[in-house]
Amino acid sequence: MSAPETNPETVLSARGLVKRYGSVTAINGADFDLRAGEVLAVIGDNGAGKSSLIKALTGALTPDEGSISLDGRQVSFRNTLDARAAGIETVYQDLAVIPALDIATNVYLGRELRKPGILGSVFRQLDKKRMRHEAAGHLADLKIGIKSVTQNVETLSGGQRQGVAVVRTAAFGKRVIVMDEPTAALGVRETGMVIELIRKIRDRGIPVVLISHDMPNVFAVADRIHVHRLGRRAAVVDPKHRDMAEVVALMTGALEPTDEEKNGGA
Repeated sequence: MSAPETNPETVLSARGLVKRYGSVTAINGADFDLRAGEVLAVIGDNGAGKSSLIKALTGALTPDEGSISLDGRQVSFRNTLDARAAGIETVYQDLAVIPALDIATNVYLGRELRKPGILGSVFRQLDKKRMRHEAAGHLADLKIGIKSVTQNVETLSGGQRQGVAVVRTAAFGKRVIVMDEPTAALGVRETGMVIELIRKIRDRGIPVVLISHDMPNVFAVADRIHVHRLGRRAAVVDPKHRDMAEVVALMTGALEPTDEEKNGGA
């Protein structure tokens, strides 16, 4: 197994992760490194094991072998709630928003704020005014152009709905934000909105893991690209030093990575 990552700039890392499902090995000794303040794209062909890797990093599955470290300290997530408590939030492809509820309610879904004193502790009344005020502040921080947080999510465009999901993760994800195919079902204009949101989150100092099949989007926003193949990290490349065709060739095995790329890049 490789030595643990000691770079002080590394926020989230993994070494030698293994996950088996019977005779099938989904993760086969995978390594991973996410640095502070970067967008790290994770790419791989279907069946490469990138989804299983991300699930292991976010508590959705428990690896059979290997270690995960957050801010240099080894962690063990029993479930996604553990990962969320540690500041790791995920925007899933299906968004996990409830269209019939308003924006503020969706932002605080599962983490509703209650009124102070006996009204909140005994009568369990929600502090809707505070949730709306804070949700509006989060929307403004990321410059999402939605007029009112009292709008139902079902009245929003696809890009705006994605924005609500991103705002929710940015509000609570203090260490890492993971985005799973965030532009898969969006048009060109709305895709541009999401790419800009990713940049804004990075500029706030929160590193972003972007899982995507869309290579133009990957090259538009990623600082580094993690290439996953056959259940493990095949290379980490700098998009300024590799073009799109070369990265696809690395992903399919048609091109061999350099020694530096094999060892996690510069």
